[in-house]
Amino acid sequence: MNQKICEMQRHLPKIEIDRLQCLADIKKQYALGTISLEEAKRQLKEKVGKLRPYHYALMEQTMTEENPEECFKENLSELNKLLEEMMDYSIPTLPDDHPIRHYYRENGEMRSILNAAEDLVQYPVIKNQWLELLDKASAYLIHYTRKQNQLYPILEKKGFDRPTVTMWTFDDMISNSVKKLKPLLEANDEEAFIAQVKELIPYLRDLMDKEEAILYPTSLALIKEEEFEEMKSGDQEIGFAFIDVAKTEKKDNIRPADGFAQELQSLLAKYGYGIGHNQPLDVSTGKLTLEQINLIYQHLPFDISFVNEDELVQFYSDTDHRIFPRSKNVIGRKVENCHPRKSVHIVREIVEKMRSGEQSKAEFWINKPNLFIYITYYAVRDKQGTFRGILEVMQDCTRIRSLTGSQTLLTWADEEKKSATSPPTATMTDSVEAGKDNNQQVTEITEDTMLKDLFSQYPGLKEALAQQYAPFKMLQTALGKLILKKATIKMAGERSGLGTQKLITLIRQTIRSINQS
Repeated sequence: MNQKICEMQRHLPKIEIDRLQCLADIKKQYALGTISLEEAKRQLKEKVGKLRPYHYALMEQTMTEENPEECFKENLSELNKLLEEMMDYSIPTLPDDHPIRHYYRENGEMRSILNAAEDLVQYPVIKNQWLELLDKASAYLIHYTRKQNQLYPILEKKGFDRPTVTMWTFDDMISNSVKKLKPLLEANDEEAFIAQVKELIPYLRDLMDKEEAILYPTSLALIKEEEFEEMKSGDQEIGFAFIDVAKTEKKDNIRPADGFAQELQSLLAKYGYGIGHNQPLDVSTGKLTLEQINLIYQHLPFDISFVNEDELVQFYSDTDHRIFPRSKNVIGRKVENCHPRKSVHIVREIVEKMRSGEQSKAEFWINKPNLFIYITYYAVRDKQGTFRGILEVMQDCTRIRSLTGSQTLLTWADEEKKSATSPPTATMTDSVEAGKDNNQQVTEITEDTMLKDLFSQYPGLKEALAQQYAPFKMLQTALGKLILKKATIKMAGERSGLGTQKLITLIRQTIRSINQS
């Protein structure tokens, strides 16, 4: 039996494979036009019977040829015509904090934006109206980032990697189309802009329909509740589109056996056979405890990831300044599944040439105004020269490239910030000081206030906001610098899900805390 069938079946309710084969055969005949819709429906009713979305997902995963453009080409309306009488799309009632519920909520908000866009395309282009709508819509790209880094990896582990292969291609196509809209509008190319919007709207709707018809119901069937609980922290790390999701405390799922395992580890450590958290370990040039090793990784001024000789991701450094989002679901994942389909051939080439010994280093860089990211891949080999994996090193080198001359005297980081920023304006300073003394609110922050101006006037504000509300961690990354150049309070409120007024209140309270500390 097909290995993928076995793996998916292991996580699903009992399924008769013969029924799935009939489904695949009838669908193929209908697609080729050898049988009519009526005949296809008759055969489905007679040979297949009632279906759930995960039946269709298993059939696609194991009984049809893999095609990266499959999701793009699949006509969902035609599929619905074929399966409408047989498919049960009902889903259970989900708690408010369930990861899948957040995806549905984001789709609901995006559909409202698409309705507004459909209304606007009927009228002459008013630039500010469209810019406001595009700024709001761009937050939806977080939806794809979370789906690719959180949902796809755990589905792969269940034997369902079709979304990674096919849906990711569709995700990227739409993401790239969304990113092209604002440059067209700013270049006043109204005809091309409207044409792109009209083309994009049905694609977006189609992808959301496919998510809700197949991806999410299948995820609910494959993924256990405790696994969804584990996903929540990674979801928070990446963030959400349009919606405000409260941080939930991780449930205590300690199994009875864990207590025995901890006691055994302590006993072995006592006699030198185990590894305690603070037990020194012999490393090649010294001794470090496990705690110290983790702290060193967390404080590296660059990001690193390690892929082993089996091409599985084994490690990434968990720093606050990460350039691209990561989540622990990436651990144990095939490295080629961590990249868009259009980049997989490059990943394969790097792995193959480093494994063979033909190459030992590959470098790339992203060079944009006020941003330079340097990415290097190194082949990792042991003393015998055996290939053991690949180390990725990624660094924001923007400031390094801007350095000139020499610096031989000590200059502290906070002194550099002070010299590089203008002093606070009198009105803002006076208002904050008044807030300290008599608990009055700061009133000069409006929806048009630029975030970068506030961060310049109040060192520590950006970091404090990131600690209080996870979506603001993105502003500490290199990509966040690009956003900060244009981000107003209104834009940040919409993208973070807080809303303008809640964000203004949060900033005022944070400024008071900074001044009172």
